[in-house]
Amino acid sequence: MSENSNQFLDALKQMQGVEVGDIVDVEVLDVEDGQIDVGVENAGVEGVITRREFTADRNADLRDLVKSGDKFKALVLRRAGGDKENGEFFFSVTRLKEREAYDKLQKDFEEGNPIEGTVTSSVRGGLLVDVGTRGFLPASLISNRYVSDLKPYIGKTMKLKITEIDPNKNRLILSHKDLIEEEREEAFESVASQLVVGDVVEGKVSRLTNFGAFIDVGGVDGLVHISEISYKHVDKPSDVLKAGQDVKVKVIGIDDDRHRISLSIKQTEPSPFEQATADLNEGDVFEGEVKSLTNFGAFVEVADGIQGLVHVSEISNKHVDKPSDVLKVGQTVKVKVLNIDPSDRRISLSIKAADPNASSEGSRPRRSRNENSVNKKYMSGDDNGFALGDIIGDQLKDRQ
Repeated sequence: MSENSNQFLDALKQMQGVEVGDIVDVEVLDVEDGQIDVGVENAGVEGVITRREFTADRNADLRDLVKSGDKFKALVLRRAGGDKENGEFFFSVTRLKEREAYDKLQKDFEEGNPIEGTVTSSVRGGLLVDVGTRGFLPASLISNRYVSDLKPYIGKTMKLKITEIDPNKNRLILSHKDLIEEEREEAFESVASQLVVGDVVEGKVSRLTNFGAFIDVGGVDGLVHISEISYKHVDKPSDVLKAGQDVKVKVIGIDDDRHRISLSIKQTEPSPFEQATADLNEGDVFEGEVKSLTNFGAFVEVADGIQGLVHVSEISNKHVDKPSDVLKVGQTVKVKVLNIDPSDRRISLSIKAADPNASSEGSRPRRSRNENSVNKKYMSGDDNGFALGDIIGDQLKDRQ
């Protein structure tokens, strides 16, 4: 057999050794409009790489990307048809890169590693992200908050977690929300381990909602409910706070299971009750205005918005059936402080004990058992010391 025949047989064997799915080394033979002609090194096999199988840029000029003599690896995509003019096989560089990318992504998925990707475009329901291959980031997994506008994310590089991967279906689902939640949990554990309920710390208003303000304390957001912003009524948090404002907050709750920290701004300041009673002592005598009357006593203003109770038994040394028989709303009376209860924010007063002409009967008037039961029933935890609804309710009963 001639030397030429042997070479032909060797070349034939090598050609037969190139199979669909193989990864081969190719050399650029020529660059044409829309395709690259290549030959498999040391195989005598030629083929074509189309533009879409070489780059994701559909408008790219291949002559700007490669030139004759360039060498690289390619995936044997499929055999050519009956026409052998353009070579024996079609090759792909993009699909090889995708296969290599999927191999790495599969490992990252199994190990739970975060990855980085660049958002290329927005589609219905989410974003397309380049992570070496194309992945899909659903809108619901972009953030732990609702995202209405996807356009600002285009072109951004994001850290992501892989939630689903299937190379055979070319399916890759990504999440940024999962990564946020993981980082939030780690940050919470770090910050919460250093906090104790009752601590007063510095924070910064990160965002405002209708129901309260989120305060950044050491990189973790804690919530100040609208009721904990001020002792005065607040219609909207934005009326008294603004994003970026530095505030002092008190830790009033830590929920390890739900990763939540409850804070209070108002509890870092003296309450109206504390302010009103700062210079008030048991035994003090002063004048105050009767603000309301009930069946069980009279409420007398101690300070602006703060009232004390004169139980019906402390109105006079004479028997009083109803406070309204001897007192009227708006009347100024002299009262004596019988008791101040800071924990329950209660002030017990006496009119008869403030009268120097009253019979002392040997000692300061004591709070009756009936008065104690009235306090328990009618006094709430509000700063004014009493449940307004109950007071009004008794007044309505008097009118019926």
